[in-house]
Amino acid sequence: MRHNPLQVDVIVKGISELTGSQSIIDLSRNYLVGSIPRELTNISTLFALNLSYNHLTGHIPENIGNLKTVESLDLSNNHLSGTIPQSLSSISWLSNLNLSNNNLHGPIPTGSQLQTLDDPSIYAGNSGLCGFPLPNHCTELDAPPSSTSVNPTVGKDDVKKEDKYDKLWFILAVMSGVATGFWGVVGTLVIKRSWRQAYFRYVEDLGDRIYVPVKVRVNRFKRGFNENL
Repeated sequence: MRHNPLQVDVIVKGISELTGSQSIIDLSRNYLVGSIPRELTNISTLFALNLSYNHLTGHIPENIGNLKTVESLDLSNNHLSGTIPQSLSSISWLSNLNLSNNNLHGPIPTGSQLQTLDDPSIYAGNSGLCGFPLPNHCTELDAPPSSTSVNPTVGKDDVKKEDKYDKLWFILAVMSGVATGFWGVVGTLVIKRSWRQAYFRYVEDLGDRIYVPVKVRVNRFKRGFNENL
């Protein structure tokens, strides 16, 4: 006997009706505690996620943007804190969002999809939030730290200072090495008479060994030059 595939009809808050095989997680009003598991963001077929009216704490996962297929996201009426992840703006199918009544702060991320969600009530109850579509504008203090917000001249000055210190330490190291080697040899020759005498004899013998072959070659060159005249 052939069975027909299971078909589910679900009513989702903010969406009239859904019929199909998309994944839906609705755990609202379940007295859930703790933080939102990062593993939820790995569900590639998730269509709707509703965790509202619980006691969730911590931050919204930074990789919430991995939920590329989500159209409805409701995290309202919890105790979530921190900023809204920028990756949320990359969910191109997101049409129903509710982050109200949490402890979120900072600027609301900008993005083509979030710009279409112009209802301020979806961010209500988060006194620390700022930016569109809320009436309060963000200041420089509200902006999260990023590489683009760092003054480039400050970075260049720091690099120049580090280079200057590196060069100074290099010069000191070289001078220290030269001084150590120099006095290690000269100091020994000054203190030990026998070593000094042996050193000078070695230098004298070395000079003789070099001088004699050179002198012979010069004399041969002169004789050959005179014979050719």
